[in-house]
Amino acid sequence: MTDFPFDAVLFDCDGVLVDSEPITSRVLTEMLNELGWGITHAETMQIFTGKAVRDELPLIESRTGATITPEWFDQFRQRRNEALDRDLVEIPGAPDAVRALHVALDGRIAVASGADRRKVELQLAKVGIADCFRERVFSGHEMPRSKPYPDVYLAAAQALGVDPRRCAIVEDTVTGATAGVAAGATVFGYSPDANGHSGAEALRNVGVAHVFTDMNALPGLLAAWRAAA
Repeated sequence: MTDFPFDAVLFDCDGVLVDSEPITSRVLTEMLNELGWGITHAETMQIFTGKAVRDELPLIESRTGATITPEWFDQFRQRRNEALDRDLVEIPGAPDAVRALHVALDGRIAVASGADRRKVELQLAKVGIADCFRERVFSGHEMPRSKPYPDVYLAAAQALGVDPRRCAIVEDTVTGATAGVAAGATVFGYSPDANGHSGAEALRNVGVAHVFTDMNALPGLLAAWRAAA
């Protein structure tokens, strides 16, 4: 694909490559209930999906009356990682899409996630696509600001040596899509369920260029974008 319309593709991880959000939310719900916040799994998904838990610690403290210590956060990560290692599966079609785009772009793909690096690398390995990214994994935890700010996407584009405006970004949440749009990229919103936590309309409202429902369609969608745009 010598005339591929993008110089690089940058992927979010959770909800785009791996079906991790329900697992992480289940662990977080359990731990918030242990602190005295009687929150449901559905409420946790609504409030926290697409956001870094560390950025929501003031909210947790206000709802629980507890001081969230580094030890609590370490326990959350440990319990979360154990659950992910046990239960995680890929988003249907994502591994094949990643491998096709890796070939089409001569390896110029990256993961730019709001999650911590250990989680991202664990998940990529779990679903068998870590070799497609190798050192091209970027964590919002290692940036001055995490999503919805564009820092992690700008860092990924810079590392790949490409202009962010020549990047396609694949996101599934309003928070992440906002970051991608702020980076100046063309953002594609993955929304397999219009009634899900983001929804197609919400993604379009923050500037997503196109919403799609099937990850198997992504390589063809991106390859044809010049004609469609």
